[in-house]
Amino acid sequence: MNGSKLALVMGGGGARAAYQAGVLRAIARRFPNLQLPILTGVSAGAINTAFLASREGSFGERVLDLEDLWRGLSTERVLRSDALTLFKSAARWMLRLSTGSSSLAPHPRALVDTQPLRELLTEALRADSLALPGIARNLRADLEAVAITTTDYANGASITHVQSRAPCGWSRPSRVGVRAELSVEHIMASAALPLFFPAVQLGASWHGDGGVGLTAPLAPAVHLGANRILAISTRYERSSRDPLPPPTGYPPPAQVIGLLMNAIFLDMLDQDALNLERVNELIAALPEDRRRGLHPVRLLMLRPSRNIAALAAAHESRLPQPYRFLMRGTGTKETRTPESLSMVLFERPYTSELVAMGEEDTEKRMGEIAAFLEGEDRSALQFTGFWRV
Repeated sequence: MNGSKLALVMGGGGARAAYQAGVLRAIARRFPNLQLPILTGVSAGAINTAFLASREGSFGERVLDLEDLWRGLSTERVLRSDALTLFKSAARWMLRLSTGSSSLAPHPRALVDTQPLRELLTEALRADSLALPGIARNLRADLEAVAITTTDYANGASITHVQSRAPCGWSRPSRVGVRAELSVEHIMASAALPLFFPAVQLGASWHGDGGVGLTAPLAPAVHLGANRILAISTRYERSSRDPLPPPTGYPPPAQVIGLLMNAIFLDMLDQDALNLERVNELIAALPEDRRRGLHPVRLLMLRPSRNIAALAAAHESRLPQPYRFLMRGTGTKETRTPESLSMVLFERPYTSELVAMGEEDTEKRMGEIAAFLEGEDRSALQFTGFWRV
């Protein structure tokens, strides 16, 4: 469609982002030379966004490399999971809590050390100490803008860091877009699960997971000029046919933490999709001369057809023993759907199964996905998938 500008938006979810790689793999088989001029991501979705934005080759070639990254993952490549490191971390937290944050107590920054992930990303993205050279190269070719969102812990603001061809920026209440030369540190900050992963210093402020303060996950793509958005969520939406799980006693910490993580990182994408559809309906109801430059933004959202948390429970035993011991301490074995575990289980069999699930789900919907990517203007596309307005 003439004048169409397509954006890819990828949400968070930690290890669940392997599902996004599977979705993209299925799309790449059908559209190996797909042009995605606008790429935005938050949390673990920022890793996939940066990978597509910085690697060389066609869309299909970049996606193949991304799939290999997720299928080859292990806990040791993301965080230090040896017994001594985890024991030291736990001891620091216990000492801080037991002394009332005394000035003599250590100041732990997170439960785990993610230096292995920083090294993995530096290698995979072929980064130098300050930037991702591949992004600048691709901006001279088919890429127009790439945006990664973090949360400024000092004030709770959602900061979207944008590297683009043209000057851009925006300022909304608690939501700001700024120009930046993206680096591995931006990705590490966006993917820094609160308390679990350490915050990252960007300039004078400390930043963490971009999903914490992001109330409008689709907004960066809209600000950057997209009029068609393909969004990939990692949240399973229970249908009316799915029975509610029976009560199992007092909820363990893992169950409560998982619900909080879903609310913070995953639910807002659904809410923003609903808001976008309502705005589209209002714009469509206005005469052209009263729209003040506004235009509908078409959205197609893809999401898992099965409960990823239940899948994580089946793979929990594959974790390294010290790390498994730490996770079980939060109660991951006391719930059948450990949401928190599904976000931090970085093991090859689990991530490979998520990739396969993404491919399978996408193939089932390839007809409508193809219609959307080829520019067909079907209103029904806005109401398909696993969510309903």
